[in-house]
Amino acid sequence: MRYREAVARLATIPRRLPPPPDVLMPVRLDTGERRGPALPFGSPDSIPAAVLVLVTPDRDPGDDAEAQVVLIQRVDRGGHHSGEMSLPGGRVEPDDATLADAALREAAEEVGLDAVAAGVRVVGELETFWIPVSGYRVTPVVAIAARRPELRPSPDEVVSIVRAPLAAFLPTAPIELVETTVRGFPLRFGAYPVDGHRVWGATARILGQLGALVGMR
Repeated sequence: MRYREAVARLATIPRRLPPPPDVLMPVRLDTGERRGPALPFGSPDSIPAAVLVLVTPDRDPGDDAEAQVVLIQRVDRGGHHSGEMSLPGGRVEPDDATLADAALREAAEEVGLDAVAAGVRVVGELETFWIPVSGYRVTPVVAIAARRPELRPSPDEVVSIVRAPLAAFLPTAPIELVETTVRGFPLRFGAYPVDGHRVWGATARILGQLGALVGMR
């Protein structure tokens, strides 16, 4: 998808957002139970968190620039989301005035994002959701970079940075069906193939909703 077209379509984010593709949701192979989206607010003691959905040009903006989304592969420490493809982000800290502040701070720490140099502008939020396994209540913050940002991974947190084409998450994009065991449960779920990686779980659902949004006519 062209960068300029993506920017135009994200100029206004509607209150009622389109859902991500249903095939991304996991199904238990032993029981057939289909896991629905977690409740928006989760438990009373859920931990507020924010991730940055940063749309950038793949080169100096022009008519032929393509839209990209910044992803990271996290360092594998054996935790709930270690080693997975993810979006920059984390828990909201006391000094964060807003969810957007938290998402931008985390992106600066994890990938060295200089929001001023890249001309980053926050345009809105996608649906907040709760991740029961980790207890986080996550809000995806959508932002647009006017220029292709210079990024560097934090070695303590990030294995690599992947600049994924936004087109990989549009409604017409391919989704791979995966059958595997996750935390002892046999599951089948949809995943986006990106640059030799599989993007699945909460990150896939965020990007699936972003793709559905920019794919609206």
